[in-house]
Amino acid sequence: MRPQQKKHRLVITSVTAAAAAALLLSGCAQSQPQAAASPAPASSSSPTSSSPSQSSQPSSASPSQTGSGAAAVATSPAPAGPALCKAANLTGSLDATGGGAAGSVYMKLMLTNSGAEPCLLKGFAGVSLTANATGEPIGAAASRDDSTPVADVLLAPGKAGSAVLRYTQAGNYQGCTRTPAAGFRVYPPEDTASLFVAAPKDACTEPGIHLLTIGAFTAV
Repeated sequence: MRPQQKKHRLVITSVTAAAAAALLLSGCAQSQPQAAASPAPASSSSPTSSSPSQSSQPSSASPSQTGSGAAAVATSPAPAGPALCKAANLTGSLDATGGGAAGSVYMKLMLTNSGAEPCLLKGFAGVSLTANATGEPIGAAASRDDSTPVADVLLAPGKAGSAVLRYTQAGNYQGCTRTPAAGFRVYPPEDTASLFVAAPKDACTEPGIHLLTIGAFTAV
């Protein structure tokens, strides 16, 4: 064999051996199992909601909360009742048919509505003996008798209310400085003006001697 042909054969043999080794290595690599892909790490943060927050939603105001569209409630003032009876619209008289006992005389003090409108008579009158229609009171004013309950007495024009008035004889009291009185000065309940009712009596000038007692007004 020639040396050139021998050399060419060695080269072909080497190339063939190298190719065979490469094929062997490739088959081994393909026969090995592939490593499982590791899962992606879970996110520690919660997903962000794409929907808007409820607090960001505009609240609808009710008609009662808004100035426009709210119905105004009309309030009408309460009707005024009858006014209290005043001395200027009253006339006074006495009914002495009640009799007397133990030195006392029981009378009915009558107050009549002489005005054009109804009026209310309620409570106790202020009563005292006086020297004349324009004179000052003499002695102590009448004490209140609470045995009759206080009530509203509505007086239509021309109608009257009455209260029991007791007069104790001045002669029953030792130490009484007796003086003549022409009648009674009467202050209607809650009034600072007065009227005069003629009825001659004896009075005591001492303020500590109480000759008079008055009850609450009642309807006649």
